[in-house]
Amino acid sequence: MTTEPTTEPTTELTELAADAYIYGYPLVHELTMVESFTRTGMGNLTATPFNQFGHVHQPADPAAKFVSLNNDTLYSIAQLDLSGGPLLLHVPDYRGAYFVLQFVDAWTNNFAYVGHRATGTEQSTWLIAPPGWAGTAPEDVRIIDAPTSVVTVVGRSACTGPRDMPRVTALQRALTIASPQPRGPASAVRSGLPQPDPAVPEPLRFFELLRIWMADFPPAAPDLAYQDRFQPLGLLEEGPSPYVGADPVLVRALEAGLADGRARVEAASGPPPPAQLPAGGWDMDLHLFDYNVDHLGPGTLDEARWQITDRHTARLTRAVAARTALWGSHAYEAVYAHTFTDADGKQLTGAKSYTLRFDARPPADAFWSVTMYDSPDHYLVANPLGRYSVGDRIPGLRYAADGSLTLVLQRDRPTDPDEAANWLPTPAGDFRPMVRLYTPREEVLDGTYRLPPIEVHHG
Repeated sequence: MTTEPTTEPTTELTELAADAYIYGYPLVHELTMVESFTRTGMGNLTATPFNQFGHVHQPADPAAKFVSLNNDTLYSIAQLDLSGGPLLLHVPDYRGAYFVLQFVDAWTNNFAYVGHRATGTEQSTWLIAPPGWAGTAPEDVRIIDAPTSVVTVVGRSACTGPRDMPRVTALQRALTIASPQPRGPASAVRSGLPQPDPAVPEPLRFFELLRIWMADFPPAAPDLAYQDRFQPLGLLEEGPSPYVGADPVLVRALEAGLADGRARVEAASGPPPPAQLPAGGWDMDLHLFDYNVDHLGPGTLDEARWQITDRHTARLTRAVAARTALWGSHAYEAVYAHTFTDADGKQLTGAKSYTLRFDARPPADAFWSVTMYDSPDHYLVANPLGRYSVGDRIPGLRYAADGSLTLVLQRDRPTDPDEAANWLPTPAGDFRPMVRLYTPREEVLDGTYRLPPIEVHHG
């Protein structure tokens, strides 16, 4: 009697594939966005080649399908290719106005900041150096060491409205990237990222992208040993793709592991358990971007309270951050607080009307806002008013005599004039608002400040 060979993967192999998904999702998602930015553009940003800034000349709107997109500032985004050598970044004088340039590596690590909080608003020049570079910067030029040869620079410039646009536009024109020396032939600059073998089946495409991009953009040294665990999955193989004509057992393990890993990221991306967050509480997630402990450059705070030292926790946190708030910043730059539920602990939905009452203005040294996103995609919400956020810079908000501010969150325009002035439109279905506090004060950062819950509006 012969025994038929099994085609079911072992539990260990499937769990390994799930771990690989959680580990690699930030890299794949980040570089997918880099590729989209340079090839097709993103929302209000047209396609922009490597080593050039693309600028938004009007606030973001729902056409930009990007998770938790910032509607408070105007973006200036550049994808840097350092494979041909370092680049010079020139920053004009912002004359005290809020701005930040956030540097993100291929693994979504925020590794440097230039701007209002971090380095001041005066004119400056920076040399962005590739991994392993041992050269010397020009005089009076500071160095930012990049962990990977592709870097995303996310610039945000505060804009108070249409009358402020000429000022911001002039600053955008003066924000430049150049090479300190000739970089050789055009081929020295990427025309695109490494591409997967088209013969790889679509269900395995994620792992193929992870395989080729891991090889091109190595992680921090402590993660290299962790990557070695993925040898049985084919992720460390060089040359032709191991996923073309792969063993059925491996295919099943990868497919099951991808589904399990994705489910784990989604579960971790939802609201905290009730024991951790009271009904209607806002999840400030002050440490959502603290997973980077290996590359802390200018503008970052190399302090224990801003570092997740347990790498297992850090990997899942990094995946959640990439899933829900890609290119978000450390809490000491800006705090992003969100909630899914009202004061009774029920899911927020456009079928109801709500109020959000601030007894006093939230504690932020720069400014604050509340932005509306749908759920579960976390996209901006289209509405006839064209209002996607409200905050202290929105003209016409109506404050009470005691200085309090009550916002109205509902689908249809309120009939009461005061409520209409303070209206933040919601979608028809579920939603998740987000409060942003720019340059938050210490009572926010130490966790003593609490945002008020959203109440069902019975008016």
